[in-house]
Amino acid sequence: MGPRSRLFLCFLLWGSTELCSPQPFWDDETERFRPSKPPAVMVECQEAQLVVTVDKDLFGTGKLIRPADLTLGPDNCEPLASADTDGVVRFAVGLHECGNILQVTDNALVYSTFLLHNPRPAGNLSILRTNRAEVPIECHYPRQGNVSSWAIQPTWVPFRTTVFSEEKLVFSLRLMEENWSAEKMTPTFQLGDRAHLQAQVHTGSHVPLRLFVDHCVATLTPDWSTSPYHTIVDFHGCLVDGLTDASSAFKAPRPRPEILQFTVDVFHFANDSRNMIYITCHLKVTPVDRVPDQLNKACSFSKSSNRWSPVEGPTDICRCCSKGRCGISGRSMRLSHREGRPVPRSRRHVTEEADVTVGPLIFLRKMNDRGVEGPTSSPPLVMLGLGLATVMTLTLAAIVLGLTGRLRAASHPVCPVSASQ
Repeated sequence: MGPRSRLFLCFLLWGSTELCSPQPFWDDETERFRPSKPPAVMVECQEAQLVVTVDKDLFGTGKLIRPADLTLGPDNCEPLASADTDGVVRFAVGLHECGNILQVTDNALVYSTFLLHNPRPAGNLSILRTNRAEVPIECHYPRQGNVSSWAIQPTWVPFRTTVFSEEKLVFSLRLMEENWSAEKMTPTFQLGDRAHLQAQVHTGSHVPLRLFVDHCVATLTPDWSTSPYHTIVDFHGCLVDGLTDASSAFKAPRPRPEILQFTVDVFHFANDSRNMIYITCHLKVTPVDRVPDQLNKACSFSKSSNRWSPVEGPTDICRCCSKGRCGISGRSMRLSHREGRPVPRSRRHVTEEADVTVGPLIFLRKMNDRGVEGPTSSPPLVMLGLGLATVMTLTLAAIVLGLTGRLRAASHPVCPVSASQ
């Protein structure tokens, strides 16, 4: 196997020539010692930009790629202009350009992007002779140390075999068992029961975050913009469902900052025969070290003390719940979404809020409810009984009148009249 084939095989198996390039090899044909070829893609992480140099013989097959088929990052940045005789293609972009993604870890600032080779047929041909390839690229900048105008020496990890993906926070809303130990498998309830809901965000490698339930609304369908609807949480974290005859409330203290649990007394919509509802909540996060305020809070109303109280943070952040206006932008979820839907998560580098739905919650009627409704649900039987009673009454009346007429006739006999002479 020739040296070029070895290099190409190493690229296919490992996604990089880095594992092979440090090792010199022997040419079997000439028995001469030769140094290995440099990597096909090299990255220089500078203080304010990253420079990517790509060998036109990207796949090590001798077939040179075209610079027009190469782009960098989600924004498809084009390479620098170069002469056709150059054997490399270069990119030079700012750290915050081309859709680069910034991830903050405990030890470093990580800027992520990718090099894309997307070949297109030349001229009028409809065939391709090279493959599509995506090469993840990362620049790691240590967070410790003094900041100066000198270039930081980062650690670059080229050709990682992990799947490249945009960083996202995963939000969830689940029905839980009464003891909060596990997810509830059967979403069935009876009126008078209490639903246990758990909102959670999975942060992954993100810095610690605190989760809040900003708004919640119950509807008869998964579409929260339909009517009828019932607001459960409003005004940026006020559990307003507890103001009525319900005991709905947030659970304090939290099990963890990224989890928020609350209960909702089961209900159904009046004048509607459907026995299921969906609950949609708008969830958002803040850094765990930020003190809760009027726009980021979890407040419950206590009927015994007749006041609002927060799960954490200063007590006065819940006073606005009584006024129905919290913060400058305080408004209900339905009103804010009518004026304009939020930016989709796919357009953000880090998702800090999301709408999640749980349901359907199915309500079963109790047996005593059926007993009350039973007799009133059979009007034909009632009419039949009234008809039979009327017929019997009329029959008895006819018999009585007949007997009375006979008795009168027997007590007054008719005498014959004789002719006078």
